Amino acid sequence: MKKNDPYAALRFREFNIFLLVRFAMVFAWSMQFVVIEWEVYSITKNPLSLGIIGLMEVIPAVSMALFAGHIVDQREKRSLLFKCIFGFSVVSLGLFLLTWPTVVSGWSTNTILYGVYFLVFLGGIVRAFLGPTIFSLFSLLVPKKIYPNAATWSSSVWQMGAVVGPAAGGFFIHWIGVHWSMCFVFAFSLMALIMLLQIPKKPIMNPNIGEPIMKSLKEGIKFVKNTKVILGALTLDMFAVLFGGAVALLPIYAQDILKVGPEGFGILRAAPAVGALIIMFTSAYFPLNKNAGYKLLTAIFGFGICIIIFGVSTWFWVSVIALFLSGVTDGISVIIRQTILQLRTPDHMRGRVASVNSMFVGSSNELGAFESGLTAKLMGTVTAVVFGGGMTILTVIGTGAFFPHLRKLDLRKDLEAHEREE
Repeated sequence: MKKNDPYAALRFREFNIFLLVRFAMVFAWSMQFVVIEWEVYSITKNPLSLGIIGLMEVIPAVSMALFAGHIVDQREKRSLLFKCIFGFSVVSLGLFLLTWPTVVSGWSTNTILYGVYFLVFLGGIVRAFLGPTIFSLFSLLVPKKIYPNAATWSSSVWQMGAVVGPAAGGFFIHWIGVHWSMCFVFAFSLMALIMLLQIPKKPIMNPNIGEPIMKSLKEGIKFVKNTKVILGALTLDMFAVLFGGAVALLPIYAQDILKVGPEGFGILRAAPAVGALIIMFTSAYFPLNKNAGYKLLTAIFGFGICIIIFGVSTWFWVSVIALFLSGVTDGISVIIRQTILQLRTPDHMRGRVASVNSMFVGSSNELGAFESGLTAKLMGTVTAVVFGGGMTILTVIGTGAFFPHLRKLDLRKDLEAHEREE
């Protein structure tokens, strides 16, 4: 492997298959979320209903996260990921049937709505296991010394799915309707299942198989608490995502404020992911390891500014640019945070640490959607978005002050240590 090789991780066949599986899942999940957001707001015209979608997913994802991390550290990762994707496929099939006029003819709006919420809740259970499983399998496919490069490509593929998924959701709603859009989601989940079978089963790295669950959970929480850099990064990203959840209100902006319809909705929904995707491909050639802590804080500060600009804009292309730049800054944050987690987490604790991460960050997406929906109901949509951007900026200032280790973080020393080990 050449030093600073931007394609180092792509030279491993199993990792390439992993990237295809991850793309298919992110595409399917993000497209499904967009289609369901559109359908729910279309039948209710209530911003709080958008927030409830997020709440229905975050409740099981948070409540089961630590238990899921324990299970992931105790089980074989490839097989567990297969079960997660199968569970998502069941949820997608249910939503496909629930949006089929032939099936739900004669059903009341509330019955359909509660059915959607129930299936989203089941998806939250799946998600509690999916994130830690992917994080743990990732580390078994490439050597430690190229974790940063692999994290960049993995995050890039995630963002690529997040670009294509929402955009496809918006356009497919216009072209073929909500019901057949859900059929497309279901098909992609089946593709992910088939591709995953090409990765063989992996050894279990945890030396404490059969460890009591409470002891296991306490060990995971204690590790995150005592590793200040990880704790600071998770705290920062959690509040940034929580208060910067403007994307949850995009159906309102597309339908009522900017008045751009489903095509404009797809563009708005994809704009942040396009920005993140560009910065992630760029970072493969220009790594972010030097002064990583300072770059992380600066990026999330910029993210807050972009959210405020989007909130007050009444011009479609200004809104698109603001969301695009929010994706650029968020992409920097994601790469640095994922690299910190991969480099600072021992192999036998990856499931538990990833579960804590999902509680801090992953679930804050849905909790942020609920916060945005609730504040939009109480304050008005524009005020809610501006409030969220302002709180994100205050969070950066507070985190920089209370976590000096994060502010001074430089990941080059971690990389040098792993190279010496190998």
